[in-house]
Amino acid sequence: MTVTALKGFKDILPDEVHVWQRIERIARDIFHRFGFAEIKVPVLEKTELFVRSIGEATDIVEKEMYTFVDRNGASVTMRPEGTASVLRAFIEHGLHAKQPVNRLYTIGPMFRHERPQKGRLRQFHQLSVEVVGTDKPSVDAELMAMAWLLLQELGLSVSLQINSLGCPQCRPVFKEKLVGFLEGLGSGLCADCERRRHTNPLRVLDCKSEHCQQHYRQAPVILEHLCAGCADHFRATTDGLVSLGIPYAVNAFMVRGLDYYTRTTFELLTDALGAQSAVGAGGRYDGLVQQLGGPDLPGIGFAMGVERLVLLSSQQEAVASGNEPELFLVALGEAALATGLRLVHGLRSCGLRVAMDHEGRSLKSQMKQADKLRARRTLIIGDNELAAGAGLLKDMLVGSQETLPLPGEVAAWSAALASRFRQEQ
Repeated sequence: MTVTALKGFKDILPDEVHVWQRIERIARDIFHRFGFAEIKVPVLEKTELFVRSIGEATDIVEKEMYTFVDRNGASVTMRPEGTASVLRAFIEHGLHAKQPVNRLYTIGPMFRHERPQKGRLRQFHQLSVEVVGTDKPSVDAELMAMAWLLLQELGLSVSLQINSLGCPQCRPVFKEKLVGFLEGLGSGLCADCERRRHTNPLRVLDCKSEHCQQHYRQAPVILEHLCAGCADHFRATTDGLVSLGIPYAVNAFMVRGLDYYTRTTFELLTDALGAQSAVGAGGRYDGLVQQLGGPDLPGIGFAMGVERLVLLSSQQEAVASGNEPELFLVALGEAALATGLRLVHGLRSCGLRVAMDHEGRSLKSQMKQADKLRARRTLIIGDNELAAGAGLLKDMLVGSQETLPLPGEVAAWSAALASRFRQEQ
């Protein structure tokens, strides 16, 4: 019986990897432009970390985490999101003592045992970005602008929605009004909302059921219950977005699934992925560092799902991988094959991407192979070409060809060809 991958776990095949690499390359470049440094954190953490940070009554902790007891009897969990792990490392290694504001990002897999669907797997990958040590609304706007720029440079079209979730001073007032509103509805909500209104009432507003949403259109609006500090912060954040030229819409019913969010919250949405419309999301978490045992420092961050970025990128025109051969060597005959092997090695040593066929196939078959690999050029050499000290160089993009002298030793051929190809780039 053939062993297959677990449900919700996906292999990333060679013809897909270049899309992933492109996304990560552009993301790293933009993060570095904004002064962020990469941090790599473990996949496995103590379960307590996520219970304390995400919230014991959240869907993630209650139903979705991959948690087990290790051989030492400790409860451990495969990380379901990146912020808690980054902040645990931030606190453990005292990064706040090295500089007042830390800008960190991490890229890697996360794990949630939920129903797999398009763009959502049980092992998924995220770009997670965190700024710790400042509560300035200009940083909120700058972070959203960075996310916007990343998606622009990836060639993706999205919309930005923002909201404020208030703070520990003003949110309880709103929560009390919301609970009263929900009690007034009686029964008739979906099973998730019936459960959430007792355990995590703000999350009912995030329900995707149109039946429930019809009820919630009359619900209290959190923006109308912000304290003066939160209202000023939200106003300054939106002013910052306008100043930076970032279009946005206020969504007063947008909440986050994690308990640690305060004040600014935002989502980047697309209509190209069906129900899974969020490409990225984040917000401010000003009390979380202290909650995890660190100093009382504010923070803000966001995460983007790489799988969803890949899906959106794949819907565009085919993108070259950047790994296509600069030259495909067609060797016809045993002598040409032996010489060609040395020539290919010499070209690769000079920094070129070169491919060749080792099977002695026909000219037609090798040219088909070169075309399939999207090789920029082909160089054809056979016994006659070797005797004449020349090969046939074909440009696969424009269809032109020329006779190319191959004088001297193979090392000289390699250096001359490499120099020529580099000049033509």
